[in-house]
Amino acid sequence: MSLHPSPQVADAVAATPAAAPAAAPAPALALAFPLPNLRRFALPGVFVWFGMIMGSWVGRIPALRDGVQVSHSALSMVLVMGGLGAVLSFPVSSWLMSRHGGRMSLRVSGLALLLVLIAIGAAPTVPLLMAAVLMLGITASSFDVAMNAVAVHQERSHGRSMMAMLHACACGGGLVGVALSSAMAAMQIKPLLHYMMLALPFALLLVTGTRMLPADHGERIAKKSFVIPRGGLAWLGLLGFLGAIAEGSIADWAGIFMKDHFGVSDGVAPLSLLAFSTMMLIARLAGDRLKAQHGAKRLVSGGALLAAVGLFIATCAAGPLMALAGFATAGIGLSLVFPFVFSAAGREGTVALAGVATMSYSGSLMGPPLLGAIAHGIGLQAAIGFVGMLAIMIAVVAARTRLLSAADK
Repeated sequence: MSLHPSPQVADAVAATPAAAPAAAPAPALALAFPLPNLRRFALPGVFVWFGMIMGSWVGRIPALRDGVQVSHSALSMVLVMGGLGAVLSFPVSSWLMSRHGGRMSLRVSGLALLLVLIAIGAAPTVPLLMAAVLMLGITASSFDVAMNAVAVHQERSHGRSMMAMLHACACGGGLVGVALSSAMAAMQIKPLLHYMMLALPFALLLVTGTRMLPADHGERIAKKSFVIPRGGLAWLGLLGFLGAIAEGSIADWAGIFMKDHFGVSDGVAPLSLLAFSTMMLIARLAGDRLKAQHGAKRLVSGGALLAAVGLFIATCAAGPLMALAGFATAGIGLSLVFPFVFSAAGREGTVALAGVATMSYSGSLMGPPLLGAIAHGIGLQAAIGFVGMLAIMIAVVAARTRLLSAADK
């Protein structure tokens, strides 16, 4: 999935933290953070930044749906463009990583992501919205590849588990983004104005944060880096595939479910994702410590069963509060799937990580139309219940995935 600078480059940077400013003088904006100790917050800050952007996108899906007046089935086709863009992003992300390295890839794809977000808010028709969401998939996935590449390398360099904490930062950012979306919707602020208000401050934060990351260089990419995993890696890829469908389905459809099934307002609908993200954040903050005690395989498998229980509660809920509790429980259960899958795949090398990501993003591609078809045919309750069945499948696959135990080391 992700590509990362060589260990020799990272070790040289880590051994001489004061040398980087002399080699490449930072602009005035970055000079506001001269202390090397602050650099440890740069990568967590990047994860927070990405979470806030994606939370701002999914939190306004109900309003965007109403803006172009589309049905469940048509909305699923809009959302599938994001998954398609994610799969198509690999030539872009691999070119950026090989030519510029992780730090510049984050900057370029992040700035492009902000522009795409504005285009989504401005789209007046379904075809234009589909085109904008396609570009969202490309830019967001390119950012995600670079972000996780840097994270895997830092985890290796430090010799300790930190992926759960970093993904907790993304959850925290997503939580803030969804809460902000809920507030904007409650104040009747249109998505376009909302996204335009975010663009400039978020661009400045991105440029500043990436300048605080260690300098890296591009890495030569093999032509067959992005392949479907085989053997033991196929089980990790299947976990990523199922996890992407489950987590993405909740992100895309929970708000719609709350609004259409319970008749809640635009300000209340995003609270389902807020509950899901809050509990996912709390669980991921404890994930690295829990892994040392119980192991990644047990946590992922047992957590998926808990997620299934939560999703069935949401499906059968008599009111919105019970449904929120169900989505919160699902957030706990699914919280450690991606951190431990990516960590285990990253330990098998760049090609392995790329292959697992390919299967994961394929799940993002298939999830929206599948859930849309179920919702259109037999209702949203059945669609959410189907995600609960996927969670049970995740538990079964995790129990059979030997390489998942590699994340324990």
